[in-house]
Amino acid sequence: MAWLSLIAAGLFETAGVMSISRLNKERNAQSLLLLLGTFGSSFILLAYAMEFIPMSTAYAIWTGIGASGGALAGMFFYGESRDWRRVLCILIILGAAVGLKLVE
Repeated sequence: MAWLSLIAAGLFETAGVMSISRLNKERNAQSLLLLLGTFGSSFILLAYAMEFIPMSTAYAIWTGIGASGGALAGMFFYGESRDWRRVLCILIILGAAVGLKLVE
């Protein structure tokens, strides 16, 4: 359950980054509530996961999912570059997160 919570926390982190972009475009209460809800959910799920997963591993995986997810969201939803080097860097981030789990 802790690992599912950690993955969900990372996905909410990605949604939070996307909600920042939305808030910059649409300054209204709904955008602000979305931002608070996504990041709030992310932190709550991360805190739960850290009760069972070492802090260093949980935080690295959470930030890896968030960073990779943010980059992928930029590529798919915001027209950012899909250069192969960016994709390679995303794979390196995800590979490092998996490596941390393997040597835990």
